[in-house]
Amino acid sequence: MDNTLQSHWDNTYLSKGPDQLSWSQNLPEPSLSLIKSTGITKTDAIIDIGGGDATLIENLLSEGYSDLTVLDISSAAIDRARKRLGERAEKIKWIVCNILDFAPARPYKLWHDRATFHFLTETQDIKNYKHIVSEFVDKDLIIGTFSENGPTMCSGLPVRRYNLESLELFFNDDFQLKQSVNSDHVTPFGSVQNFLFTHFFKGQLID
Repeated sequence: MDNTLQSHWDNTYLSKGPDQLSWSQNLPEPSLSLIKSTGITKTDAIIDIGGGDATLIENLLSEGYSDLTVLDISSAAIDRARKRLGERAEKIKWIVCNILDFAPARPYKLWHDRATFHFLTETQDIKNYKHIVSEFVDKDLIIGTFSENGPTMCSGLPVRRYNLESLELFFNDDFQLKQSVNSDHVTPFGSVQNFLFTHFFKGQLID
């Protein structure tokens, strides 16, 4: 694991509360709506990449989804989420890992990422990410990235912005684009970040 990157994120979570983190949101839309629209069952395996201390996984738990995994590079983020959830945290599998070092023990029906993909700026890292999802995502891939109108930096790190065409071209070897949503996220500071959410599907789409 890249210890420098891990330290960056651990320090971020240890030094700032949720109201000081730009990505914080009480209701994780449009992620929730996109996940529900996939039609996966409540027992299908779902993983949230970079989920850390985000509220998506607890919302899914409250909705009755039972096979839930969170991966994050920051142990501090996961510790904070576990503390917040209390006994409910035992119903979730937590993985501390850099996504590029992730070697899944099993495939996932749904892979959700609103927090990690756009931090990959090196071509080889992006290709490695694609290889992992191509091999270990059985059905649905939901990616939320900063759009072309989004910020160029986040948490002091550079990010890569995307448009619909570039994302579709990148993933279309193994996935078909099913739907996309542009969404303005209002940060706790009142600024606006424009996201592009895409839902890709592995297999034959049926109209």
